[in-house]
Amino acid sequence: MIQRILVTGGAGFLGSHLCERLVADGHDVICLDNFFTSQKTNVVHLLDKPNFELIRHDITLPIHLEVDQIYNMACPAAPGHYQFNPIKTIKTSTMGSINMLGLAKRCGATILQASTSEVYGDPEVHPQVESYRGSVNPIGIRACYDEGKRVAETLFMDYHRSNKVDVRIVRIFNTYGPRMHPFDGRVVSNFIRQALSNEDITIFGDGQQTRSFCYRDDLVDVIIRMMNNDSGFIGPVNIGNPDEFTIRQLAELVIELSGSTGKLVQRPLPSDDPTRRRPDISLAKEKLDWSPNIALREGLTKTIEWFQSINTDDYRPPTPNYS
Repeated sequence: MIQRILVTGGAGFLGSHLCERLVADGHDVICLDNFFTSQKTNVVHLLDKPNFELIRHDITLPIHLEVDQIYNMACPAAPGHYQFNPIKTIKTSTMGSINMLGLAKRCGATILQASTSEVYGDPEVHPQVESYRGSVNPIGIRACYDEGKRVAETLFMDYHRSNKVDVRIVRIFNTYGPRMHPFDGRVVSNFIRQALSNEDITIFGDGQQTRSFCYRDDLVDVIIRMMNNDSGFIGPVNIGNPDEFTIRQLAELVIELSGSTGKLVQRPLPSDDPTRRRPDISLAKEKLDWSPNIALREGLTKTIEWFQSINTDDYRPPTPNYS
């Protein structure tokens, strides 16, 4: 059935791929974005599609639309972006969620919240399961994102319990792929950009901290699957790749695949940076019949090829914006 679908943050890294998939599936898609950290180039190829519409708008302000589904993807999602304007970041997660939940309530729409593994903070449970409540520093430099997303989950559950809004919550673990912003501060984009320029590859800490990296196609698949599941399962559910790598292993693989002559150099570990991160995806397997298919080597090869095809000078940093 054709749906009228709103994607907030639809011109961002994940949002643009989600829009692309939904348009290809024949849905009427409204992409909403304030272009604080995203790029119009991510969706320019969709502008001539009759079932795609782009609106410049900030979700911290109300908007009146008629839709059947809302994917709430809007929020700076990388340290280099969300720490650029931390007040803007937390307002997007809190005020933005309130506005989108109000829209869903009025329209009777199903709404999905793109939450994050950062709700677990620097975890004391490994791998992370949905029942774990996290270890987050509420006054740290990452709290604008971590706590903002935790509050957003609270809002979603309270709107569901109090107002019967049909919600879905996914907790996204580290994701990578084409259209990542080259200067977003994520470890994958940092390493690839440095490697292709034959610069030194910067490792923070000793490089033994771990992450689990999920390719963008796998993630878009499960997000759509979660939105459309009709079993009554609303989450939260971990979505990501459970294969765990050290940061040093990632750096060495990027050097190998890119043919870089850059050398590994160590820098001090940033404050509140998690030491281990790996999702337990048992619930996603059980409830959504989903597990990722694309291995890190394959996904990194595709991502490096995309980085080689772009001019990084075309990717501006976040623009100063009101708080």
